[in-house]
Order: sequence, then structure tokens, then C-alpha cells
Amino acid sequence: MKSLNDCYTLSNGVKIPCIGFGTWLLSDEDSCEAVKNAVKVGYRHIDAAAFYQNQVGVGRGIRECGVPREELFVTSKVWNSNQGYDATMADFEKTMKELDIGYLDLYLIHWPIPKGHDHDWQQLNAGTWKAFEELYNAKRIRAIGVSNFLPHHLEPLMEVANIKPMVDQVEFHPACHEDETVAYCKEHNILVEAWGPLMQGKAFSNELLKEMAAKYNKSIAQICLRWEMQRGILPLPKASTVEKMKNNADIFSFEISDEDMATINTLGKIGRLGKHPDHFDLD
Repeated sequence: MKSLNDCYTLSNGVKIPCIGFGTWLLSDEDSCEAVKNAVKVGYRHIDAAAFYQNQVGVGRGIRECGVPREELFVTSKVWNSNQGYDATMADFEKTMKELDIGYLDLYLIHWPIPKGHDHDWQQLNAGTWKAFEELYNAKRIRAIGVSNFLPHHLEPLMEVANIKPMVDQVEFHPACHEDETVAYCKEHNILVEAWGPLMQGKAFSNELLKEMAAKYNKSIAQICLRWEMQRGILPLPKASTVEKMKNNADIFSFEISDEDMATINTLGKIGRLGKHPDHFDLD
């Protein structure tokens, strides 16, 4: 990968830009301007979700950014309480009304186990996936996948899927490597995306990452994102200012040595910073 314009190729042949722009925690108004600014900087991959409650602003930003829709890659996610065939279909239509961009490039199941469904989450996943496959076959979505699925969540879904997941978006950063999930996804030709690629802000106070940033004369954010890219992971950084957007995109002019990659890998002992997918309890 040499620029924001470079892409990974999903298992169905669809191209996906190698860095995405995250929209979590942005308000409707702020997300509109942020998306327009991100596109001006050069981002062509926008990551959204129904749960973020800002899809109206994200969609407006996409429509007003000045770049043709077909040159952008837009993701959304069905929320936990709307899993199951009928609820997923309804949630998809709501998402499409809010975004108002014609079609989705990627639709994901946001979390594997909805609150209160420890006993039947596999059936809910299967119903949601049936809806995904129908929407995909109807060409309303260009690619389908999951988010926060570990191998023991993916395996039962793979057993019932006619179309295999193309993406798994998981917590991945220098403190959380998800090696088992990454290996499983690689084996099954599933691209891994990284949410929280900057350790939910905790990267900026990490002494080892400070040292690496000084060594390479780069920012801590650039070190994290470059480390992820060299691991073969697609990062989804969020930024509220144009300066930070540019900084996050400027990771193609240097390479972290194998030795320093291994050193950064030692932070993996810190582990997950967000909730474990088996115990995610938001409605």
C-alpha cells in the first residue's frame, strides 16, 4: 500500500480503500463536516453504523463532498436489537433512508450476541445473515460481513452461510492483537478491519509508543496505524480536525523495521480495552 487510493480486494472482488475514516462519537452536524473534510484530505472509505446515531449527517456529508458516490466506499452496521431476518430488513431500510446514498458498499453485523440472547444468538445471526444475503443478491449491498466476531462466533455462521463473510471488524491495536481471530480470517479469506486503532486514545500516553514515534520522527498515531497496516489490517481511525485527518493518512512514506514491529508487539500483553464480544450488554 502506497497511498489512500490503494485498496485491498475482498473475496468477491470488490475493492476496499486501505484506510477508513471512522465516525463513532461524531454528532450529526459534526459528522457531515467531518466526512466532507475527510474526503477533501483524500479518504474514500467511510465507516458508519446505525448505533452511532449520525447517519443523516454522514449521508449528507457524502452527498455534499463533491466526489461521485461510486468513488466512495461506505459501511454501515445493523444494531444488536435489530438482529433477526425481519428486524434486519427494517433496520436496513431505515439506514438507507438516513444515509440517502443509494446503496451500501459494506453491511456488517455489529456484535455477535445481543443483550439477553445468550441462548439464541446463533439463530439471530443466521436470520440476519439471510437478510444480508438477500440484500447482497439484490445488489443493494456490494459486500457483507461482521464486526466483533471471534472464531467461535464465526464458525456457526459459516455453517449456515451461502455467502461467506468478507470482512470482520474487530478491536485491534498495539495492545490487542486478536491473533486467533486474524489467523482464522486469513484462512477463510476474510479481511480484518481495526476499530479503536489508536487504543481508544491510550496510545498517546504509552511510553514505548512515544519512544517509537521519536525514533521514526513520526506521531504516535502514525506509528500505530503503520504497525497495523504492516500486520495486514485495515485501520479505521477517527479524527475531528483536518490536521489529524492528514496526520493519520500520512503513513506511507516510512516502514517500521521487523525488530521494532516485534517490540511494539510486546504491548499485546495489555489486552482488550473495550468489552469482550461474549459479554457486550448494550441494548
